[in-house]
Amino acid sequence: MGTPNKPRIAILGTRGYPAVYSGYETWLKELCDHLNDNYEFHVYCHRSFFSEKPKVVNGVHLHYIPTIKTKSLSQITHSALSTIHSLFCNYDLYFFVNVSNGPFGVILKWFGKRTAINTDGIEWERPKWKGFGGKYFKWGASISSRNFDVLVSDSLNIQKYYREHFKTDSVMIAYGAYPKESTNPELINRFNIKANEYYLVVGRMVPDNHIEEIVKGFIISGSNKKLVIVGDVTYKDAFADRVKAMANENVIFTGYVKDQLVLKELFSNSYCYLHGHAYGGTNPSLLKALAYGCCILAHENVYNRETLLDDKHGYYFKSQPESISEVIKFIDTKTEEVLFKKKISRERISGIYTWETVCNQYDELFIKMINNKKWKLNATTTDKK
Repeated sequence: MGTPNKPRIAILGTRGYPAVYSGYETWLKELCDHLNDNYEFHVYCHRSFFSEKPKVVNGVHLHYIPTIKTKSLSQITHSALSTIHSLFCNYDLYFFVNVSNGPFGVILKWFGKRTAINTDGIEWERPKWKGFGGKYFKWGASISSRNFDVLVSDSLNIQKYYREHFKTDSVMIAYGAYPKESTNPELINRFNIKANEYYLVVGRMVPDNHIEEIVKGFIISGSNKKLVIVGDVTYKDAFADRVKAMANENVIFTGYVKDQLVLKELFSNSYCYLHGHAYGGTNPSLLKALAYGCCILAHENVYNRETLLDDKHGYYFKSQPESISEVIKFIDTKTEEVLFKKKISRERISGIYTWETVCNQYDELFIKMINNKKWKLNATTTDKK
């Protein structure tokens, strides 16, 4: 049974709630926790990710849907089955994440449903989606831009990309983070590392994140510090195995770190955070690095420069290992510059990058979409209605 008088919103395309596995699940938890008094959220969860399957958690209604568990088909089959289930529930708004779910916007449009989608990054340019995968994502973005009532971009540069390439406007709503200080530095002892004596990488072990180039560049630099890599992949993968095999004794692979207190200490006590993500908009790991007081060395691209306010909060490297080696050599001895960057990093997490601001913006969007069935954005109008 639903909650009387509350608009009912379906969230589709994530792994589920309250799991915190990636940026989308973090976003979902914050969204539900902030706005649960205003809306009745129905989250579609991957059944295989949950050993226990309560129907309601923290007031959020959960639907556990099966899938074909493979790298390429898992999300698509889950979203397809979720969409079929959701059609019989008559929600006030259907909110998807990731343009791989673009075709389901067509189905919902046929049935006159109110829809929105978070576009994520430029997936078709990611090295892991070569061939058919990349073509599918680009087609998904194109079909999303034509069939969803509203698109949400998580950065100004993603918004610009959709205007230029798909002639479609979008609402820009970023991600958020909570500024925090180190409180239990001893939690990093388990990794045999010391505060300010290691570079940190947090991300999945995929080519997109330039993990291989970072490892090569670090080794070439000859730095006496450690390189700590937090993250992995959930499946057997030749790329991840190759990267692990090339590492020397100064490179430490922690695997996934699910304990958020430990992760906070790893960020807060690093000498510098190395951010190799290149194809997205506002990256949650980069926001965490700012929020936890890191000095940041980031891949040179418009998305990272937007988040870091160009040179104010970051140093940059190109995709080649030699470029990464040079920036590490440079920063290895610049202790005062590193300390200054750390001192001012949390200042960036204000305004658009607080979770309160992000969730308030989603609240405003939901109200417009639910209360005015004709309201939407298009290529020539930026929220003037």
